[in-house]
Amino acid sequence: MQLFLRKAHLFQKASLRMSMLTLVLVLLNTTLSLGQSGDPLEVATLDKVVEYALAHQPNVQQALIDEEITDKAIKGKLADWYPQVNFTYNYQRFIDLQASVIGGNVIRFGVNNTSSAQFSASQAVFNRDVLLASSTASQVRSQAGLNTSRSKIDVVVNVTKAFYDALAMMQQIEVSEESIVRLERSLKDAQSRYNSGVSDKTDYKRATILLTNAKASLKTNQELLKYKQEYLKTLMGYPLDQNLPVQYDPLLMEEEIMLDTTQQVNYADHIDFQIMQSQKSLQEANVNYSRWAFLPSVSLFGNYNLNYQNNNFSDLYNTTYPFSFVGVTLGLPLLQGGKRLVKIQEANLSNGRLDLGLKNLKSAINTEYTRALASYKSNLGLYQAQKDNVELAEEVYDIIQLQYQSGVKTYLEVTIAESDLRTTRINYYNALYMVLASKMDVLKALGQINY
Repeated sequence: MQLFLRKAHLFQKASLRMSMLTLVLVLLNTTLSLGQSGDPLEVATLDKVVEYALAHQPNVQQALIDEEITDKAIKGKLADWYPQVNFTYNYQRFIDLQASVIGGNVIRFGVNNTSSAQFSASQAVFNRDVLLASSTASQVRSQAGLNTSRSKIDVVVNVTKAFYDALAMMQQIEVSEESIVRLERSLKDAQSRYNSGVSDKTDYKRATILLTNAKASLKTNQELLKYKQEYLKTLMGYPLDQNLPVQYDPLLMEEEIMLDTTQQVNYADHIDFQIMQSQKSLQEANVNYSRWAFLPSVSLFGNYNLNYQNNNFSDLYNTTYPFSFVGVTLGLPLLQGGKRLVKIQEANLSNGRLDLGLKNLKSAINTEYTRALASYKSNLGLYQAQKDNVELAEEVYDIIQLQYQSGVKTYLEVTIAESDLRTTRINYYNALYMVLASKMDVLKALGQINY
């Protein structure tokens, strides 16, 4: 007995160790899976950011799940075309047998124990529900895929714009930092000139005010950058506690601003038009479905039954009384109060409503393209003007700075030139990213962003 208890105790300890080991392995696997799904980017270029967003953005993931759900639902509907086989078992114990009076005598019928086992099979030959499922399966799958594509396109456009917005703020911070360096150097020059008696303290104090304002502006932009980076992470599905090392090349981006503005809208390329066309096709299938209500439904069936009867339960299953049959069922509704005609009219009206929706969508797409193209052209003109202004502002600042040091210009003119240079550079980078963002709107309106 002691030996048995000792073995049982050892077995229990071994089982506990195996359970703990299994739990550790499961937790480790889960941790690794989570880590792989949210690995931070080493270099966050635009292509990497978009690629990451397409793989991790919740809206895209939901669209992919919806696509899988649609596929499973279609398979469930198509399963009705296959033979349906069922099994039914029944047992009954009669407390009192059925009685009937015959010739003045009470006669009881039946036995105390009855049981049956039934195998039934059916096969749909024609049924408008399964016919609709089989005829529209590919179209429903296509529509689910189009919805996923639209989610991806929206993510790509929004993430790209947010990326450009964050870059614009980073450039403003860089411009502010360079401006602070120049202002600190200018402050030292003004202080030296004041100490040497060349100028009064007005220049020194004005330089101090400008430097303080520049530092405050830098602090504001740094805080705004934090928000813009968090917003970009949210759109990407990126871990909020991880750093996003954004990398960019302004010169390379300047090469990407050009766009053929002579292109015409092809409605068939736009994702929203494709989705509505898919809805139109499915609605036409619904019209046919309503018409099929006048057709009969046909199915085949067969049953095989095993019956058992005996007064003694112990002998119930000793003797079997089988019987079987096959047949065909034809169902044809003859009169439904005009319901089928009303359903056909309703389906046709819905079909006509979609025609009007397609017409309205064409106008909306054309308006969207016109607005996006106008925004692109205006931003492009602004960008080209600001690009020229940057060179002029740098040249003006250098000249006035030299003239101030030579005593020809006042410090007020230096501050004006410094302000013009900072504003012009900020406007230049803002215009660059605005034209890139508006280019995305044009490409979206043309239906040239495909995923």
